[in-house]
Amino acid sequence: MKRFLFQKFLFAFLILNLGFAAFTNGAFAAQRTPVTDDVIVDQVRLKLVNDPVVKGGAIQVDANNGVVTLGGAVNTSKQKLRAGQVARKVKGVKQVLNNLLVVKSR
Repeated sequence: MKRFLFQKFLFAFLILNLGFAAFTNGAFAAQRTPVTDDVIVDQVRLKLVNDPVVKGGAIQVDANNGVVTLGGAVNTSKQKLRAGQVARKVKGVKQVLNNLLVVKSR
């Protein structure tokens, strides 16, 4: 009887350890993979196009080692501010250089 209980305990212990190992490898694998500048640029562009304040516009996006540079022109200072905020929220972005110009449209 004692041997049977020991075997059940050992089996449960092994299963829990395997489950924990599988979970931690999967959970931390994404953290080890760096986000490339190309992915950052794509994500920033996508978020800018879908933002109701910025509305995409003619904004150039560049990234170098996680530093995003925004260039081009927007119609309002609110759009410029929001574009910087949107870019900062993208995974992998370390800094945003907001070089957008506010140009009033006629």
